Amino acid sequence: MARKSLSVQGLSPEARAVLWIAGGLTLVRLVALFSTRLELYPDEAQYWLWSRRPDWGYFSKPPLIAWAIWLTTRLGGDSEPWVRLAAPFFHLGVTLAAARIGRRLYGPGVGFAAAAIYALTPAIQLSSMVIATDAPLLFFLSLALVTYVEMAAAEGRARTLWAAGLGASIGLAFLSKYAALYAVVGLGLHLGLSREARDRWTLPAVLAAIGACGLVLAPNLAWNAAHGFTTLRHTAANADWGGGRWFNLVGLGQFLASQFGVFGPIPFAVLIGGSALAVARRKVSAADLTLMCFALPPLAIVSVQALISRANANWSGAAYVAGAILVAAWLTRWRARGWLIAAITSQAVIAALFLACVLNPAFAEKIGMANAFKRAKGWDATVQAILDRARHDRSLTAIAVNDRFLFNAASYYGRDFLKSPGAPPLRMWVRGAAPRSQAEAVDPLTQAEGGRVLAASLDKLFLDEMTADFRGVSDREITSVWLDRDHRRRTVTFIGQGFQPRPRDPVSGLPTPP
Repeated sequence: MARKSLSVQGLSPEARAVLWIAGGLTLVRLVALFSTRLELYPDEAQYWLWSRRPDWGYFSKPPLIAWAIWLTTRLGGDSEPWVRLAAPFFHLGVTLAAARIGRRLYGPGVGFAAAAIYALTPAIQLSSMVIATDAPLLFFLSLALVTYVEMAAAEGRARTLWAAGLGASIGLAFLSKYAALYAVVGLGLHLGLSREARDRWTLPAVLAAIGACGLVLAPNLAWNAAHGFTTLRHTAANADWGGGRWFNLVGLGQFLASQFGVFGPIPFAVLIGGSALAVARRKVSAADLTLMCFALPPLAIVSVQALISRANANWSGAAYVAGAILVAAWLTRWRARGWLIAAITSQAVIAALFLACVLNPAFAEKIGMANAFKRAKGWDATVQAILDRARHDRSLTAIAVNDRFLFNAASYYGRDFLKSPGAPPLRMWVRGAAPRSQAEAVDPLTQAEGGRVLAASLDKLFLDEMTADFRGVSDREITSVWLDRDHRRRTVTFIGQGFQPRPRDPVSGLPTPP
């Protein structure tokens, strides 16, 4: 008699195992979120600040990250855990999606292995503990892949509905981060390489996908049009193709090496090796081709970016939903059970070490990892040192900073003081001729508010340029906040009177010499 595929509870053993690992990891991450002493990184504080003004777009990012924070902070308040609360749930959703795709394409065993590899991916441990755009991006990209795979197996009206779901998922991915373009590239590549995939697209399915995507994206596109396409321009500027060093082989090597840490040593080696083997053999199954079309383009495109300019390690993150499923499928097909166990075990060890560092900063210092967490330390103390001076000077017309990180941190950790009656407004000193951040665009220091300003600078960043924009300045005061036994953050403050910004150079946009 054939073994029953479903348990008494209606789920296969593999599906139950997926729920255990996904639910267990999420619970552990929630405990860590509410227990850690790590503070908001300034980008997280920026997203929190955006969430105070819900909109269809922001200077440097689409709006969904701010909407998620708006929801979680309405539920529990503005403390750090509630700001970050959406992140582990986004990755819970991706883990379940990876399991479903793996099960649909290869079987329940691959579904479980894919979920485990993704859930324990090193970069996902970090992404689950901070609130950033990668978490919602990966969630909606995984939904897009689920709907695409389900659409392939559907017929008639069901296929059209799945196509609409695909379009809506891609639209929501774009509202998370414009790196959702990789999904469009992957879809186009798959349609170009697979006649079978092209044959699935009926006219109603095409119209449903385009219509759903357009409907989701329309408000953000309208917002961009009304604001000079500022988000799109900022995203394009980040590529920095004009300011980089062409054929930067060192940069390319560093990016590729970083991927062993982002995806995990064994999974990344298997993904690259398996892809090379598939291309060399010129024989790829339909399921493998689907996933390769979504996994490889982000890696290839960001590698080119690293070669001609620069690339951050996380820019390839869109590859690793499909990549985790591919690695699970290949290791299963190769009957490399030992390597699969080693991959999952090594990922679990890395995850455990990361969580231990999050929960116990002293342990991070002991194992030499303190530097990795320094950007999430000391911001409250830094801000309070600035505000202590403001509390004793009630004649201030503004508090101005010259760094967006400090502005974001001050907005969050100084929120109680800044909203108190009679508190001076927090403003951003604008260095260039045009704004280069949300703070510069929305809250610039103006002459009307520049009568008596408490000015603050991280260390000596643009300090001389900033002081030159005032008719008179007081002596500088320096405050140091220790982040760990080896690192400290220095802040310079002074009182500036009579803010009168100098002309900016018409070519460079920078202040003219004092």
